Order: sequence, then structure tokens, then C-alpha cells
Amino acid sequence: MAKRAKLFPHEISVSHLTEFRAGWNDLYPSSTTRSKVQERLRGFLRYCLASNFITRIPILSSIQVKTPPTLPLTDAQYKKLLKVIPEEFSGTKAKRVHAFVRIMRHSGLAIRDTVTLKRIEVRHDKHKGLYRIVTSRQKTGTHVSVLIPPDVAMEALSVMKLNESPKYIFWNSGTGTERTVVTNWQHDVKQTFVAAGMPDGHSHQLRDTFAVSLLQKGVPMEEVSKLLGHTSIKTTEKHYAPWVTARQDRLDSLVVATWVTSEHGAKAGH
Repeated sequence: MAKRAKLFPHEISVSHLTEFRAGWNDLYPSSTTRSKVQERLRGFLRYCLASNFITRIPILSSIQVKTPPTLPLTDAQYKKLLKVIPEEFSGTKAKRVHAFVRIMRHSGLAIRDTVTLKRIEVRHDKHKGLYRIVTSRQKTGTHVSVLIPPDVAMEALSVMKLNESPKYIFWNSGTGTERTVVTNWQHDVKQTFVAAGMPDGHSHQLRDTFAVSLLQKGVPMEEVSKLLGHTSIKTTEKHYAPWVTARQDRLDSLVVATWVTSEHGAKAGH
């Protein structure tokens, strides 16, 4: 603004801000960074308004944050992830990280939901001999009820005995802020991915693996959406629609396999 002989806040116009923002794509390649820079700019303008330096805040269009999609893990990648845990961590920490990764993979819970998972939310159906996680998503409050393999449930409950907290499974002492505990677990999971040779790996891939494994085995999108705790099936379709094609390919192959008759020949297409 000084280069344009504008020395007072009230002289800042939308056109000036638009021009200022035009160079951000080169300065900040990440849309997330650009969004944060704009929020700091708005914070400055709000300060100016509160200080009566300006009478209104110029309105800027929002910056759309583009989050690159994560991909599900292959069976080999998932096995490698579990294999490196006792090599990367030791003792109690290794047991807790191993159980944490398995719970995320087999429940589809996001990392924040897993961190805050309570003992009473892992329920045992004695008649069916099955374990179920019954909770609400921290992000949306949406109810979630999903079955998990008995050995995964037992492993998670066993590591809870190593905690100081009788309430949570993975929140070790039950103290500290939720944000701090989630950040610590994000670091541990990231460290595991790096050790497994996947430096770009992300905890959300465990949730993706859960969802895609269901879709590829023919579970309808509507049911997968419920298990993930999405508030709308549109959210599920946005992230996982491409994998429905993979499911359709599998169904197609099953249909083609039924064509091996005397009428259609030994091979499909002949």
C-alpha cells in the first residue's frame, strides 16, 4: 500500500486486496497455506475495524482448500505397517500403537474418534459372540455402530489395562487437552508409515481401507455411509465413488464366470 501512496487503513479497497492476493499462488503453492494467510489478513482488518481505523471490512471471496485424496492400503502395505511397529516402538508403546492401527483399520473411525474411544463404547454381544463399537463422531455427532473382529476388540481392551485412565482406551492418562493427545497420536501413526516405507502415508488411509474393502465386497454405498458416520451419502460418494467401479468390475467377473457353458463356449466372448 505504501508503494501506491496509500498510508492509512481506510484507503484499503477491495481492488487493492485482490491485487495483493493475486501473487499468492506463486508465493504459497498450497491452497491450505493461502487460506491461512487470508485469515490472518482478515484478522488484521477486524482489528482495524475494532480500532475505528475503518468503517467496514472489505469482502474477499473465500479460498477453496483442495485436499488431495488419500488412497486405501493394499494388503501388503497394511501388513508392512503392522510389522514395523515393534521395530519402531518398544514395550507398552508398541502394543498401544499396534492396537490403535488395527482399531482404525477395522472400525473405519477417524483418528480423533479413535483417540477419544471409551471403554464402554466397545460392547460385547454375548449371544452373538461379537464385539461392536457404539459411539458418536466427534466431528459431526453422528451415531456410529460397527462390528469389529473379536481379536481386534480383545487387543484394544488389553492395552487399556496399561493405561492410567479407567475411562479411555487410547487416551493414556485421561489428562491433557484433546487436541494435544490427537496430535501425539498423529505423530505416532505418521512415524509408523514412514518406518514402513510410506513417507506420504496418512492415518485417514486406514479409514479409506475400511470403506473400500466393504465396497469391493459388495456392501451398498448407503450402508458404508452409515458405518462411516457420514451425515450425507453425498460425502461418501465424493470420496469413494471410484471404488464402486472396482466393485462393479468384480461383479462383472462373477457374471462372466457363469457363461462357461456349452451354449457360450469354454471362454467368455467365444
